[in-house]
Amino acid sequence: MNTQGDLLHVVTLDTITPRRVLLGRVLIWGSAAIMALSFAILGLSEYGAIPLQFDTWRIGLYGYLFWATCLCFAQVVLYGEKGKRVLFILPGVLFVVAMVVFPLFYAILIGLSDWNLASPNGRQFNGLDNFRQMWGDPFYWNALKNMVYYTAAIVVEYAIAFGLALILASDIRARKFFRVAFLMPLMLSPVAVSWMVGKSMMEIRFGPIARTARWLGWDHPSFFGSPEIARATIMLMDAWTYIPFMMIMILAGLQAIPREVQEAAKVDGASGWRNFWEVTFPLMLPVSITAILIRIIFKLKLADIIINVTSGGPGGATDSVTSFIFREYRDRSNVGYGTLLALVYLVLIVVAITIFMKLMDRWMNPRYLQ
Repeated sequence: MNTQGDLLHVVTLDTITPRRVLLGRVLIWGSAAIMALSFAILGLSEYGAIPLQFDTWRIGLYGYLFWATCLCFAQVVLYGEKGKRVLFILPGVLFVVAMVVFPLFYAILIGLSDWNLASPNGRQFNGLDNFRQMWGDPFYWNALKNMVYYTAAIVVEYAIAFGLALILASDIRARKFFRVAFLMPLMLSPVAVSWMVGKSMMEIRFGPIARTARWLGWDHPSFFGSPEIARATIMLMDAWTYIPFMMIMILAGLQAIPREVQEAAKVDGASGWRNFWEVTFPLMLPVSITAILIRIIFKLKLADIIINVTSGGPGGATDSVTSFIFREYRDRSNVGYGTLLALVYLVLIVVAITIFMKLMDRWMNPRYLQ
């Protein structure tokens, strides 16, 4: 009988000597000082305070990588086995800081600057001038209003997707064929949809959809001539592309519902609409909210169809915030103002998604989870 236990998995405590503690602190603070020096040199060279000039952020990148490496090594020096456990998380945290936090702060710096690529003066700090320009920009507020319309259309998209999922979950003929056929729009990129449908099939002279509209009695079918029709057409093309995404998620949720639940509901007398509203729909709420949330995220990024089909026209009537920011960069080369608009939009998205999740949590918990 083995009385010593499993010695292979026994972790012995490291002896942390004062010299090791000193070495670890020197590594951390010394590398941090070198990184701070590299960023200070970059900042001073940016404003011409020193004769050194750097075309890229490479020296800052090297300083950050040196500090990150020393920080990880110092965890083992200072804490031994506990420090090795930290290394499972710390590199990921440092990567997020490098790829998210630093660019965010740099974007804030650009957003507070007057930086037009067509100007010979380069980037000039202008404080809150971009905020004032945004506040008086009717095209930006019109794009925000359009996003309210586009996002509200998700309710109709969800209803259609749920209905299609119910049909595909039932025993119908050629069910597998229809599942593949309904998923085909999702296989196409929005750019392909915009050219295939918006630019070709809806072309006012020779497009088959325009010809069909004339045959039905619409004398001059113009799908992008008036603001209301153009906005509705953009909604239809975007919905045709992404309704299959919501449908497949809801279909997966329907197939995961145990048959015993449905059979018990039928035994209790629930059938048809009552079975759907009191059994199927409540059980599908978590999947439905997930599908709607992901669809909202996709909708808030709506730009490619608008850029390729209408370029925001007529008169900015179809612009989304993303397409408007894109044209601010591409057409006006206004990097500073466009970056500020993107940052404000990011804040609005975070607030809106947070409020949506809070409301859904309050709605679900007392009614179905208690």
